Amino acid sequence: MRLPRPSIANAPCLLSALVLVQGVARDVNALGYFGFSYYNENRDKLKAVPIVAGPGKPAVEPSFETVINGTYQPLARPIFIYINAKAYERPEIKQFVEFYMKNAERLVKEVKYVPLPAKAYTYNIEHVESKQLGTKFGGENKVGLTIEELMKLEAKL
Repeated sequence: MRLPRPSIANAPCLLSALVLVQGVARDVNALGYFGFSYYNENRDKLKAVPIVAGPGKPAVEPSFETVINGTYQPLARPIFIYINAKAYERPEIKQFVEFYMKNAERLVKEVKYVPLPAKAYTYNIEHVESKQLGTKFGGENKVGLTIEELMKLEAKL
């Protein structure tokens, strides 16, 4: 499958995050909120704020491990794609989703984001192909759940 050339539509967002990193790094009193990959790439210039989930719980620093195991909450979250069931019947949409799921783990690591657990990509393909509709969130906040725990939830429309 041949995909279209990448666009620079995300360039303003990327530049904004980099400008934010630079601004926070230069000002001792600054506070910024941006993705883990930006922090991780600039950890020599930035200080992360540890998250305390509740009274008596330990402060948790951001890391690949704490994002994956769900302990860096509520600031860590997965990124989703949503597929219209009717659109998925089109061959190019189905090919894109398959490409995305088969290559996402490698590509996510390449841009230094935190990948989902490997079995989540297989699960997602099976979920889409079996035409399971809905969201695992059902309009509720699911802070503190791991990806594996989210995968076990029943989807709701």
